[in-house]
Amino acid sequence: MNRMSEPQHDKSRIPVALEGVPFIFSAAFVTLVFALLGWQIFCFLAMALTFSVLYFFRDPNRNHTFDPKAVVAPADGVVLSVKPGTDQRYYQGECVRLSIFMSLLDVHVNRFPVDGTVRHAIYKPGGFEAANREEASKGNEQNALIIETDGGRKVVVVQVAGLIARRIVCWIRPGGLAAKGERFGMIRFGSRVDLYLPPDFEAWVEKGDRVRAGETLVGKLP
Repeated sequence: MNRMSEPQHDKSRIPVALEGVPFIFSAAFVTLVFALLGWQIFCFLAMALTFSVLYFFRDPNRNHTFDPKAVVAPADGVVLSVKPGTDQRYYQGECVRLSIFMSLLDVHVNRFPVDGTVRHAIYKPGGFEAANREEASKGNEQNALIIETDGGRKVVVVQVAGLIARRIVCWIRPGGLAAKGERFGMIRFGSRVDLYLPPDFEAWVEKGDRVRAGETLVGKLP
C-alpha cells in the first residue's frame, strides 16, 4: 500500500458516512409520508430533521500533503488540552496527551494521525460524561488503537464517547495498516478523541485551536 504524502481524495465516493445512511433514509421516508398525507407542518419538520441528519453524517474529502514526521489531527473540533503526563492504560509511561472535542456541528469521521501498523485495539465500556470534561478520558466508553509508526514510535488514538454519543465505530482491526489522513472510524453524536504521543512530541497547536481531521498538522515526532 502506497502511503506517500500525496494529496488524496476519492471523487467517486459519496460525501456521507455509510453509518448514517439508514438514519438519512428513515428521516427522508417519514418526510415523504407526511408530504403524501398533506401534513405540511410535520413535513417541514421532518424535512429539517432529514437535512440535520445528513449534515451530521457528512464525510467530506480532505486534501493532505504531509511532512513524513508530522502528526495530523484525527478529528475535527477544538483542542481541549495538550499536556505531558503518565499513562498506564494505553501508553505505559510518560507521554503527551492531545485532546480534541467534537461538537454536534463537527464532522465526526475520524482519521489516522500517522502512518504505521495497528498493533492492538482495546475497547473499554464506561459511562457517558460530557466529552469536554477531563473525567471523560478516564471513565467514558472508549476504543483505543495502538499504532506503531513506520519509524518504530508508539502513538495511541482513543475514540471517547460523550454525553450524547452512544456508538463508537471503528473499521480497522489489529494488524491493519494505518495510512495518515485515511478514515478509520467515527463516533455518533458529540464526543472527543485523545492522542497519546511520545514525550518528545513537538506540538504545533494549543488549547482553543480549531483543527480539521486529516488536514491540520498538530505537531511532529522528532
